[in-house]
Amino acid sequence: MSYADAVYTHGKVFTVDENFTIATALAVRDGLVQAVGSDTEIDTLIGPDTVVTDLGGRTVLPGINDSHLHAIAYGLDTPPLSLDVSFPAVRSIADVRELVREAASAAEDGAWIIGTGWDDGYLDECLAEEGRTPTRWDLDDVSPNNPVFLQDFSRHTSWVNSAALTLAGVDETTPLPPGSLMPTGEDGLLTGIVMEGAQALVQRVLPALTRERREEALRSAISILQSEGITSFTDPAIGPGGEALAGGAMGAEGLAVYADLARRGELGARVNLLLLPTGMSGSAEDFGRNLTGIEVPDTVDPRMFRVLGVKVFADGIPPSKTAWMHEEYVGGGCGSLCVGGDTDERQVYEVTEMVRIGHEAGYQIGVHVTGDRAIDTVAEAIIAAQNAHPRDDARHYLIHGDFISEATLKRLADNDIGVNMNPTIKWTIADLEVGVVGTERAAYEWPYRSAVESGVHLMSSSDAPVTPPDWRQGISTMILRESKASGAVSGPDQTIGLADAVRTYTINAAWQDFAEDWKGSLEPGKVADLCILDGDLETVDPHDIPAMQVVTTVLGGKVVFERVTESVA
Repeated sequence: MSYADAVYTHGKVFTVDENFTIATALAVRDGLVQAVGSDTEIDTLIGPDTVVTDLGGRTVLPGINDSHLHAIAYGLDTPPLSLDVSFPAVRSIADVRELVREAASAAEDGAWIIGTGWDDGYLDECLAEEGRTPTRWDLDDVSPNNPVFLQDFSRHTSWVNSAALTLAGVDETTPLPPGSLMPTGEDGLLTGIVMEGAQALVQRVLPALTRERREEALRSAISILQSEGITSFTDPAIGPGGEALAGGAMGAEGLAVYADLARRGELGARVNLLLLPTGMSGSAEDFGRNLTGIEVPDTVDPRMFRVLGVKVFADGIPPSKTAWMHEEYVGGGCGSLCVGGDTDERQVYEVTEMVRIGHEAGYQIGVHVTGDRAIDTVAEAIIAAQNAHPRDDARHYLIHGDFISEATLKRLADNDIGVNMNPTIKWTIADLEVGVVGTERAAYEWPYRSAVESGVHLMSSSDAPVTPPDWRQGISTMILRESKASGAVSGPDQTIGLADAVRTYTINAAWQDFAEDWKGSLEPGKVADLCILDGDLETVDPHDIPAMQVVTTVLGGKVVFERVTESVA
């Protein structure tokens, strides 16, 4: 008999197999799941050298797969590498001013003050006065000698001061990239809010990221992910199109950073990566040329690091009214696609060509798309590419898919196309969206139940650093649909159950990775990637799921995180 290297007993083992079987014990050997079953069954695999863990009723899940997050950007956005201006660290513009004042007073003149995470839906002044938004004048007097660059929680909008605009050479006459906005006030002057592709006008003058800083950020991010029970993730945007996104965190040098850590066996998570040939406002011509020019690094172990696909930006996001919608936003306008072209028809052509180019090159395609009109455009483009050049098992998918209709969900399911949704963003912006798209559309946003019922391949992710990589909050939100700001239920008819919610972070995410045959569930022969929770996930009140702590994370049978708890004397 081959004894186990490790055995976990007296727990709730969520196998996430086809029947969502919950066992009580699990055995690990040679980095793989050896067996799952009852305590009595697994006890027979305990030998003299087996490490036995009594779970005491704790929950064991397959290692969590956050299937869409920007790890280098997340690491850079985490203090002390960046100023935290997110809620609840700040609750007002006054709070932001004070943080910027402190940072500027401690910095040399001319040094950049960089921060992330603000959300005008949580700033007191914006809540108290209709139409009030942050402006550059809120920052000018507290940082007169230092340029300030503060990205919002979505990273689709930035708030800068006058010094930053001057340094970037940006004024009211500066041409804007397609799909971008730089609002002006009643006086005709720029307010200091810079949206979508226009952010690159300022980001291009930010201090260049060094390779060492990228690696530091990636290591920091993965350490945090391990503490959250996350053993796999997809970084969906690294390449030449990312040089002016997230302060350059998505730039092409990140490819080498990932590959080097993987070659040295120091990556600490299973990573799939999407190339980003062009950013927002790019053209299909640039997309194709840049894609051809990317040198894809070799990989030592494809189960640890793989370049799987390409990323396409189709439109913006609803909160900034840059998602392309069929019906107008509250206050007017339908948004647009965020690619090159000066007409809707030309932009549809550009997106369709990008999809075709990526498909014909043999890549999986992930398309950032949020508005319902843009979603329909992208679905049509993917299906057209597949019909013209059939590929077995391409596994293309939509990223975000906020306002995807039931008809389009069914169409995706019929064509084996996936959708990757973001429950923690739903939780964050649910109340804000009422003022953007109205009550009915806000409630429908991210229609989880419709997606499950359609049979589409459905994944969930954090989009960190847009929201923290807190999958427990994601599961709670899928079950409850309650908002962060008020607790109001947003779309009760779109709730789903625990089993379906867990699948979106495990076996469904493994489908996106072309890996469901070897990870994503706890079945014999699959990798022993484990997330152990302090509590019983099966019976806990869904409101309490976010408070459940990850106590142990196991990657390929090896413990990579263990929470230290104080003993009681």
